[in-house]
Amino acid sequence: MVRFREKSWSRKRSAADCQEKQDLYTGFILRKENLETLEAISYLSSELGVLPSDFSYTGIKDKKAITYQAMVVKKVTPERLKEIGSKIEKRGMKVYNIHSVCQHLRLGQLKGNHFDIIVRNLKRQSNDSSADLKERICEAIESVKTKGFVNYYGPQRFGHGQNIQTDQIGLALLNEEMVKAVKLFFTPEDTDDPVNQAKRYFLQSDDAKGTLAMLPEFKVRERMLLRALNRYGVNHEGCIRGWLSIPHSMRIFYVHAYCSKIWNEAASFRFMIYGSKVVEGDLVLSEEHGDENSPLSDRVHVVTAPEESANIYAIHQVVLPMVGHSIKYPCNEVGQWYHERLAKDGLQTCKFRVSALQLNTPGCYRHILKYIHNLSYHFLEDNEKGIKTEEDSHLNESKASLLLSFDLDHSCYATVCLTEIMKCDL
Repeated sequence: MVRFREKSWSRKRSAADCQEKQDLYTGFILRKENLETLEAISYLSSELGVLPSDFSYTGIKDKKAITYQAMVVKKVTPERLKEIGSKIEKRGMKVYNIHSVCQHLRLGQLKGNHFDIIVRNLKRQSNDSSADLKERICEAIESVKTKGFVNYYGPQRFGHGQNIQTDQIGLALLNEEMVKAVKLFFTPEDTDDPVNQAKRYFLQSDDAKGTLAMLPEFKVRERMLLRALNRYGVNHEGCIRGWLSIPHSMRIFYVHAYCSKIWNEAASFRFMIYGSKVVEGDLVLSEEHGDENSPLSDRVHVVTAPEESANIYAIHQVVLPMVGHSIKYPCNEVGQWYHERLAKDGLQTCKFRVSALQLNTPGCYRHILKYIHNLSYHFLEDNEKGIKTEEDSHLNESKASLLLSFDLDHSCYATVCLTEIMKCDL
Protein backbone atom coordinates (compact mmCIF):
# COMPACT_ATOMS: atom_id res chain seq x y z
CA MET A 1 0.00 0.00 0.00
CA VAL A 2 1.35 3.41 -0.98
CA ARG A 3 0.19 6.55 0.81
CA PHE A 4 0.89 10.09 -0.44
CA ARG A 5 1.04 13.12 1.77
CA GLU A 6 -1.65 15.69 1.23
CA LYS A 7 -0.44 18.47 -1.03
CA SER A 8 0.30 21.63 0.91
CA TRP A 9 0.04 24.99 -0.88
CA SER A 10 2.16 26.64 1.75
CA ARG A 11 5.67 25.55 2.62
CA LYS A 12 5.37 27.02 6.08
CA ARG A 13 2.93 25.85 8.72
CA SER A 14 1.89 27.95 11.63
CA ALA A 15 2.69 26.76 15.15
CA ALA A 16 -1.06 26.49 15.80
CA ASP A 17 -1.51 24.14 12.82
CA CYS A 18 1.32 21.88 14.01
CA GLN A 19 -0.09 21.80 17.53
CA GLU A 20 -3.55 20.95 16.24
CA LYS A 21 -2.21 18.04 14.17
CA GLN A 22 -0.04 16.83 17.02
CA ASP A 23 -2.93 16.85 19.51
CA LEU A 24 -5.42 14.95 17.37
CA TYR A 25 -6.24 11.93 19.52
CA THR A 26 -9.58 10.15 19.82
CA GLY A 27 -10.42 7.86 22.71
CA PHE A 28 -13.05 5.13 22.60
CA ILE A 29 -14.17 1.82 24.10
CA LEU A 30 -13.76 -1.17 21.80
CA ARG A 31 -16.08 -4.14 22.17
CA LYS A 32 -14.86 -7.22 20.33
CA GLU A 33 -15.90 -10.85 20.13
CA ASN A 34 -13.74 -13.79 18.98
CA LEU A 35 -10.98 -11.44 17.82
CA GLU A 36 -7.43 -10.87 18.97
CA THR A 37 -6.65 -7.28 19.93
CA LEU A 38 -4.10 -6.89 17.13
CA GLU A 39 -6.47 -8.46 14.62
CA ALA A 40 -9.13 -5.92 15.61
CA ILE A 41 -6.63 -3.07 15.31
CA SER A 42 -5.67 -4.25 11.84
CA TYR A 43 -9.30 -4.04 10.68
CA LEU A 44 -9.78 -0.62 12.27
CA SER A 45 -6.58 0.81 10.79
CA SER A 46 -7.56 -0.43 7.34
CA GLU A 47 -10.98 1.21 7.54
CA LEU A 48 -9.60 4.48 8.93
CA GLY A 49 -6.58 4.73 6.62
CA VAL A 50 -4.02 4.90 9.43
CA LEU A 51 -1.27 2.58 10.64
CA PRO A 52 -1.76 -0.09 13.34
CA SER A 53 0.94 1.73 15.33
CA ASP A 54 -1.39 4.77 15.53
CA PHE A 55 -3.50 2.84 18.05
CA SER A 56 -2.58 2.66 21.74
CA TYR A 57 -4.10 0.53 24.48
CA THR A 58 -3.31 -0.62 28.02
CA GLY A 59 -3.23 -4.37 27.44
CA ILE A 60 -4.18 -7.25 25.16
CA LYS A 61 -7.56 -8.92 25.75
CA ASP A 62 -8.44 -12.55 25.19
CA LYS A 63 -9.70 -13.69 21.82
CA LYS A 64 -12.22 -16.23 23.09
CA ALA A 65 -14.41 -13.81 25.01
CA ILE A 66 -16.57 -10.73 24.65
CA THR A 67 -14.20 -7.99 25.82
CA TYR A 68 -14.32 -4.23 26.36
CA GLN A 69 -11.17 -2.12 26.46
CA ALA A 70 -10.12 1.52 26.28
CA MET A 71 -8.19 2.61 23.18
CA VAL A 72 -6.85 5.80 21.65
CA VAL A 73 -6.20 6.40 17.96
CA LYS A 74 -4.25 9.37 16.67
CA LYS A 75 -4.81 11.31 13.44
CA VAL A 76 -8.51 10.35 13.48
CA THR A 77 -11.40 12.62 14.49
CA PRO A 78 -14.34 11.37 16.59
CA GLU A 79 -16.62 12.02 13.62
CA ARG A 80 -14.51 9.83 11.33
CA LEU A 81 -14.48 6.99 13.86
CA LYS A 82 -18.29 7.14 14.17
CA GLU A 83 -18.63 6.81 10.38
CA ILE A 84 -17.18 3.28 10.29
CA GLY A 85 -19.46 1.92 13.04
CA SER A 86 -21.72 -0.12 10.76
CA LYS A 87 -18.80 -1.58 8.78
CA ILE A 88 -16.85 -2.91 11.77
CA GLU A 89 -19.96 -4.50 13.31
CA LYS A 90 -19.73 -7.12 10.57
CA ARG A 91 -16.27 -7.98 11.94
CA GLY A 92 -17.53 -8.54 15.48
CA MET A 93 -16.64 -5.07 16.81
CA LYS A 94 -18.42 -2.02 18.18
CA VAL A 95 -17.09 1.32 19.43
CA TYR A 96 -18.57 3.32 22.30
CA ASN A 97 -17.89 6.51 24.23
CA ILE A 98 -16.04 8.21 21.36
CA HIS A 99 -14.41 11.44 22.51
CA SER A 100 -11.36 13.67 22.02
CA VAL A 101 -8.39 13.12 24.35
CA CYS A 102 -5.00 14.77 24.82
CA GLN A 103 -2.60 11.84 24.63
CA HIS A 104 -2.13 8.16 23.84
CA LEU A 105 -2.40 5.22 26.26
CA ARG A 106 0.50 3.13 27.55
CA LEU A 107 0.84 -0.59 28.22
CA GLY A 108 0.56 -1.21 31.95
CA GLN A 109 -1.63 1.86 32.58
CA LEU A 110 -4.54 -0.42 33.36
CA LYS A 111 -5.68 -0.57 37.00
CA GLY A 112 -7.56 -3.86 36.74
CA ASN A 113 -10.26 -5.86 34.97
CA HIS A 114 -13.84 -6.87 35.68
CA PHE A 115 -15.04 -10.37 34.75
CA ASP A 116 -18.48 -11.92 34.33
CA ILE A 117 -18.09 -15.67 33.75
CA ILE A 118 -20.57 -18.55 33.49
CA VAL A 119 -19.24 -22.02 34.33
CA ARG A 120 -21.45 -24.74 32.88
CA ASN A 121 -21.66 -28.53 33.35
CA LEU A 122 -20.94 -28.37 37.06
CA LYS A 123 -19.70 -31.69 38.48
CA ARG A 124 -17.87 -32.99 41.51
CA GLN A 125 -14.29 -34.12 41.19
CA SER A 126 -14.24 -37.83 40.38
CA ASN A 127 -12.71 -38.68 43.76
CA ASP A 128 -15.02 -36.40 45.79
CA SER A 129 -18.30 -37.78 47.08
CA SER A 130 -18.16 -36.35 50.59
CA ALA A 131 -20.31 -33.25 50.14
CA ASP A 132 -23.21 -31.76 48.25
CA LEU A 133 -22.05 -30.11 45.01
CA LYS A 134 -23.43 -26.69 45.90
CA GLU A 135 -21.81 -26.84 49.33
CA ARG A 136 -18.47 -27.86 47.83
CA ILE A 137 -18.54 -25.02 45.27
CA CYS A 138 -19.34 -22.41 47.93
CA GLU A 139 -16.54 -23.76 50.11
CA ALA A 140 -14.01 -23.55 47.25
CA ILE A 141 -15.01 -20.00 46.29
CA GLU A 142 -14.88 -18.72 49.87
CA SER A 143 -11.48 -20.33 50.37
CA VAL A 144 -9.98 -18.47 47.41
CA LYS A 145 -11.71 -15.27 48.50
CA THR A 146 -10.06 -15.53 51.94
CA LYS A 147 -6.66 -17.04 51.14
CA GLY A 148 -6.01 -15.68 47.65
CA PHE A 149 -4.39 -17.57 44.77
CA VAL A 150 -0.90 -17.97 43.34
CA ASN A 151 -0.48 -15.18 40.80
CA TYR A 152 0.62 -17.37 37.87
CA TYR A 153 0.51 -16.16 34.29
CA GLY A 154 -2.41 -17.88 32.57
CA PRO A 155 -2.19 -20.48 29.78
CA GLN A 156 -3.31 -17.94 27.15
CA ARG A 157 0.01 -16.14 27.73
CA PHE A 158 1.80 -19.08 26.13
CA GLY A 159 -0.65 -20.34 23.51
CA HIS A 160 -2.55 -23.04 25.37
CA GLY A 161 -2.69 -26.34 23.47
CA GLN A 162 -0.43 -25.24 20.62
CA ASN A 163 2.48 -27.34 19.34
CA ILE A 164 4.85 -24.40 19.71
CA GLN A 165 4.21 -21.99 22.55
CA THR A 166 5.07 -18.30 22.53
CA ASP A 167 7.76 -18.65 25.20
CA GLN A 168 9.78 -20.92 22.87
CA ILE A 169 9.79 -18.19 20.23
CA GLY A 170 10.80 -15.66 22.90
CA LEU A 171 13.75 -17.83 23.96
CA ALA A 172 14.96 -18.07 20.35
CA LEU A 173 14.76 -14.26 20.02
CA LEU A 174 16.73 -13.73 23.25
CA ASN A 175 19.39 -16.10 21.92
CA GLU A 176 19.28 -14.08 18.66
CA GLU A 177 18.42 -17.20 16.65
CA MET A 178 16.31 -15.26 14.19
CA VAL A 179 15.71 -17.97 11.59
CA LYS A 180 14.79 -20.50 14.30
CA ALA A 181 12.33 -18.01 15.78
CA VAL A 182 10.64 -17.59 12.37
CA LYS A 183 10.44 -21.36 11.86
CA LEU A 184 8.89 -21.78 15.32
CA PHE A 185 6.44 -18.98 14.54
CA PHE A 186 5.26 -20.86 11.42
CA THR A 187 5.09 -24.31 13.03
CA PRO A 188 1.61 -25.66 12.16
CA GLU A 189 -0.95 -27.32 14.41
CA ASP A 190 -2.25 -30.85 13.79
CA THR A 191 -5.18 -29.72 11.66
CA ASP A 192 -5.65 -29.40 7.91
CA ASP A 193 -7.24 -25.95 7.65
CA PRO A 194 -5.89 -23.33 5.18
CA VAL A 195 -3.76 -21.59 7.83
CA ASN A 196 -1.88 -24.74 8.81
CA GLN A 197 -1.59 -25.89 5.21
CA ALA A 198 0.15 -22.59 4.43
CA LYS A 199 2.47 -22.95 7.42
CA ARG A 200 3.46 -26.50 6.41
CA TYR A 201 4.19 -25.31 2.88
CA PHE A 202 6.43 -22.52 4.17
CA LEU A 203 8.49 -24.84 6.40
CA GLN A 204 8.94 -27.25 3.48
CA SER A 205 9.77 -24.66 0.81
CA ASP A 206 10.88 -21.33 2.40
CA ASP A 207 8.63 -19.82 -0.30
CA ALA A 208 7.35 -16.68 1.41
CA LYS A 209 5.51 -15.40 -1.68
CA GLY A 210 3.69 -18.68 -2.28
CA THR A 211 2.77 -18.97 1.39
CA LEU A 212 1.41 -15.42 1.36
CA ALA A 213 -0.94 -16.39 -1.47
CA MET A 214 -2.21 -19.37 0.54
CA LEU A 215 -2.64 -17.60 3.88
CA PRO A 216 -6.05 -16.09 4.79
CA GLU A 217 -6.27 -12.32 5.11
CA PHE A 218 -7.12 -12.38 8.82
CA LYS A 219 -3.69 -13.78 9.79
CA VAL A 220 -2.29 -10.28 10.15
CA ARG A 221 1.03 -10.95 11.90
CA GLU A 222 1.93 -13.87 9.64
CA ARG A 223 1.26 -11.83 6.51
CA MET A 224 3.37 -8.90 7.77
CA LEU A 225 6.26 -11.25 8.41
CA LEU A 226 5.92 -13.05 5.08
CA ARG A 227 5.94 -9.81 3.08
CA ALA A 228 9.28 -8.87 4.62
CA LEU A 229 10.69 -12.38 4.15
CA ASN A 230 9.66 -12.33 0.50
CA ARG A 231 11.54 -9.07 0.05
CA TYR A 232 14.66 -9.77 2.12
CA GLY A 233 14.98 -13.57 2.16
CA VAL A 234 14.68 -16.33 4.76
CA ASN A 235 18.15 -15.85 6.24
CA HIS A 236 19.44 -14.23 9.44
CA GLU A 237 19.25 -10.66 8.11
CA GLY A 238 15.99 -11.26 6.29
CA CYS A 239 14.40 -12.69 9.43
CA ILE A 240 15.55 -9.65 11.41
CA ARG A 241 13.77 -7.49 8.83
CA GLY A 242 10.77 -9.77 9.14
CA TRP A 243 10.52 -9.40 12.91
CA LEU A 244 10.94 -5.64 12.58
CA SER A 245 7.95 -5.56 10.23
CA ILE A 246 5.49 -6.50 12.98
CA PRO A 247 4.58 -4.05 15.77
CA HIS A 248 7.01 -3.65 18.65
CA SER A 249 4.28 -4.65 21.12
CA MET A 250 4.04 -8.04 19.43
CA ARG A 251 7.82 -8.58 19.19
CA ILE A 252 8.24 -7.88 22.87
CA PHE A 253 5.22 -10.09 23.64
CA TYR A 254 7.22 -13.22 22.77
CA VAL A 255 10.12 -12.22 25.00
CA HIS A 256 7.70 -11.40 27.81
CA ALA A 257 6.11 -14.83 27.35
CA TYR A 258 9.47 -16.48 28.04
CA CYS A 259 10.02 -14.26 31.09
CA SER A 260 6.52 -15.17 32.29
CA LYS A 261 7.24 -18.88 32.01
CA ILE A 262 10.37 -18.47 34.14
CA TRP A 263 8.33 -16.51 36.69
CA ASN A 264 5.70 -19.27 36.91
CA GLU A 265 8.37 -21.89 37.49
CA ALA A 266 10.07 -19.69 40.10
CA ALA A 267 6.78 -19.21 41.98
CA SER A 268 6.22 -22.98 42.08
CA PHE A 269 9.77 -23.54 43.34
CA ARG A 270 9.39 -20.80 45.99
CA PHE A 271 6.22 -22.33 47.43
CA MET A 272 7.65 -25.84 47.24
CA ILE A 273 10.68 -25.08 49.43
CA TYR A 274 9.40 -22.29 51.71
CA GLY A 275 5.60 -22.56 51.64
CA SER A 276 3.71 -19.46 52.77
CA LYS A 277 6.33 -18.37 55.32
CA VAL A 278 8.34 -15.20 54.56
CA VAL A 279 12.02 -16.12 54.93
CA GLU A 280 15.39 -14.39 54.91
CA GLY A 281 16.44 -13.35 51.42
CA ASP A 282 12.87 -12.97 50.11
CA LEU A 283 12.01 -9.78 48.26
CA VAL A 284 9.08 -7.75 49.56
CA LEU A 285 7.33 -4.67 48.27
CA SER A 286 6.86 -2.47 51.31
CA GLU A 287 5.53 1.05 51.81
CA GLU A 288 8.23 1.58 54.43
CA HIS A 289 10.87 1.57 51.71
CA GLY A 290 9.89 4.46 49.46
CA ASP A 291 6.42 5.67 48.51
CA GLU A 292 4.23 4.80 45.53
CA ASN A 293 5.94 7.46 43.41
CA SER A 294 9.41 6.06 44.08
CA PRO A 295 11.11 3.83 41.47
CA LEU A 296 10.07 0.22 41.98
CA SER A 297 13.68 -0.84 42.63
CA ASP A 298 13.78 1.51 45.64
CA ARG A 299 10.65 -0.09 47.11
CA VAL A 300 11.93 -3.69 46.88
CA HIS A 301 13.48 -4.79 50.16
CA VAL A 302 15.47 -7.94 50.99
CA VAL A 303 14.11 -9.62 54.13
CA THR A 304 16.70 -9.98 56.91
CA ALA A 305 17.05 -12.79 59.47
CA PRO A 306 15.70 -10.66 62.36
CA GLU A 307 12.72 -9.65 60.20
CA GLU A 308 12.02 -13.31 59.45
CA SER A 309 12.14 -14.18 63.17
CA ALA A 310 9.81 -11.31 64.06
CA ASN A 311 7.35 -12.15 61.23
CA ILE A 312 7.47 -8.54 60.05
CA TYR A 313 6.14 -9.32 56.59
CA ALA A 314 3.21 -11.35 55.23
CA ILE A 315 3.26 -13.63 52.20
CA HIS A 316 1.12 -11.24 50.12
CA GLN A 317 3.98 -8.69 50.27
CA VAL A 318 6.51 -11.08 48.72
CA VAL A 319 7.44 -10.47 45.08
CA LEU A 320 9.47 -12.41 42.55
CA PRO A 321 11.36 -10.77 39.70
CA MET A 322 10.43 -11.02 36.07
CA VAL A 323 13.86 -11.57 34.55
CA GLY A 324 15.48 -8.57 32.90
CA HIS A 325 18.61 -6.45 33.00
CA SER A 326 17.60 -4.13 35.87
CA ILE A 327 16.24 -6.40 38.60
CA LYS A 328 17.71 -8.01 41.69
CA TYR A 329 17.17 -11.61 42.65
CA PRO A 330 16.17 -13.08 46.02
CA CYS A 331 19.14 -13.74 48.32
CA ASN A 332 18.22 -17.33 49.09
CA GLU A 333 17.72 -20.62 47.25
CA VAL A 334 15.19 -18.99 44.91
CA GLY A 335 17.84 -16.57 43.63
CA GLN A 336 20.21 -19.47 42.97
CA TRP A 337 17.41 -21.28 41.15
CA TYR A 338 16.97 -18.31 38.77
CA HIS A 339 20.65 -18.36 37.76
CA GLU A 340 20.64 -22.12 37.18
CA ARG A 341 17.39 -21.99 35.22
CA LEU A 342 18.63 -19.25 32.86
CA ALA A 343 21.91 -21.09 32.36
CA LYS A 344 19.91 -24.17 31.31
CA ASP A 345 18.48 -22.12 28.42
CA GLY A 346 21.87 -20.64 27.50
CA LEU A 347 21.01 -17.22 28.95
CA GLN A 348 23.54 -17.08 31.79
CA THR A 349 25.18 -14.01 30.22
CA CYS A 350 22.02 -12.60 28.61
CA LYS A 351 21.58 -8.82 28.96
CA PHE A 352 17.90 -9.06 27.96
CA ARG A 353 18.50 -6.63 25.15
CA VAL A 354 18.14 -7.60 21.50
CA SER A 355 19.38 -4.46 19.79
CA ALA A 356 18.75 -5.78 16.27
CA LEU A 357 15.03 -5.99 17.08
CA GLN A 358 14.91 -2.89 19.30
CA LEU A 359 13.92 -5.05 22.26
CA ASN A 360 14.82 -3.94 25.76
CA THR A 361 13.61 -5.91 28.79
CA PRO A 362 14.48 -4.26 32.11
CA GLY A 363 12.33 -6.67 34.12
CA CYS A 364 9.91 -5.97 36.96
CA TYR A 365 8.51 -7.51 40.14
CA ARG A 366 5.28 -9.45 40.55
CA HIS A 367 3.43 -10.41 43.75
CA ILE A 368 3.31 -14.16 44.24
CA LEU A 369 -0.13 -14.02 45.83
CA LYS A 370 -3.21 -12.07 44.77
CA TYR A 371 -6.75 -11.65 46.03
CA ILE A 372 -10.09 -11.48 44.27
CA HIS A 373 -12.15 -8.27 44.71
CA ASN A 374 -15.89 -7.50 44.69
CA LEU A 375 -16.78 -11.17 44.31
CA SER A 376 -20.39 -12.23 43.90
CA TYR A 377 -21.76 -15.50 42.61
CA HIS A 378 -25.00 -17.39 42.26
CA PHE A 379 -26.27 -20.55 40.64
CA LEU A 380 -28.38 -20.77 37.50
CA GLU A 381 -30.56 -23.59 36.23
CA ASP A 382 -31.40 -24.24 32.59
CA ASN A 383 -34.99 -25.16 31.86
CA GLU A 384 -37.45 -25.07 28.99
CA LYS A 385 -38.23 -21.41 29.66
CA GLY A 386 -34.60 -20.30 29.65
CA ILE A 387 -32.20 -19.68 32.53
CA LYS A 388 -33.37 -18.84 36.02
CA THR A 389 -31.64 -18.25 39.31
CA GLU A 390 -31.38 -21.42 41.40
CA GLU A 391 -32.71 -20.70 44.88
CA ASP A 392 -33.03 -24.24 46.24
CA SER A 393 -30.34 -25.71 48.42
CA HIS A 394 -30.20 -28.76 46.16
CA LEU A 395 -28.40 -28.35 42.83
CA ASN A 396 -29.45 -30.30 39.74
CA GLU A 397 -26.05 -31.19 38.27
CA SER A 398 -27.36 -31.88 34.77
CA LYS A 399 -28.87 -28.40 34.39
CA ALA A 400 -26.86 -26.18 36.74
CA SER A 401 -24.43 -23.37 35.93
CA LEU A 402 -22.45 -20.95 38.09
CA LEU A 403 -22.32 -17.20 37.40
CA LEU A 404 -19.24 -15.49 38.84
CA SER A 405 -18.66 -11.73 38.89
CA PHE A 406 -15.41 -10.28 40.25
CA ASP A 407 -12.55 -7.82 39.78
CA LEU A 408 -8.83 -8.58 39.55
CA ASP A 409 -5.79 -6.32 39.65
CA HIS A 410 -4.01 -5.64 36.36
CA SER A 411 -1.99 -8.52 34.92
CA CYS A 412 -3.95 -11.09 36.96
CA TYR A 413 -5.58 -13.96 35.08
CA ALA A 414 -9.18 -15.04 35.63
CA THR A 415 -8.26 -18.47 34.25
CA VAL A 416 -5.72 -18.90 37.06
CA CYS A 417 -8.26 -17.82 39.69
CA LEU A 418 -10.83 -20.25 38.27
CA THR A 419 -8.26 -23.06 38.20
CA GLU A 420 -7.67 -22.54 41.91
CA ILE A 421 -11.41 -22.59 42.63
CA MET A 422 -12.15 -25.62 40.46
CA LYS A 423 -8.93 -27.53 41.20
CA CYS A 424 -8.54 -28.54 37.55
CA ASP A 425 -6.87 -27.19 34.41
CA LEU A 426 -9.04 -25.11 32.10
